[in-house]
Amino acid sequence: MSIIGWIILGLLAGAIAKFLLPGRDPGGFIGTTVIGVAGAFIGGWISARWLDHPITKNFYDSTTWAAAIGGSLVLLIGYRLLFGNSRD
Repeated sequence: MSIIGWIILGLLAGAIAKFLLPGRDPGGFIGTTVIGVAGAFIGGWISARWLDHPITKNFYDSTTWAAAIGGSLVLLIGYRLLFGNSRD
């Protein structure tokens, strides 16, 4: 999958993670988007490195999507724990 594919996957994974964890984020829409893209990369890397599931060339692979969404969720939770709700 190309870098553009990963960015699109990350944007969608970030939106899904935001849907699963509603609430106000310290970074707003831009921060959530960056977290989604980073989560997709990290989730894909962890999946390929330690879970023995290589990254496929297919955009519609369910395991790749699960890894991207999982990575986004983990980063979003960590971001909220570190920075809290600073948008009061």
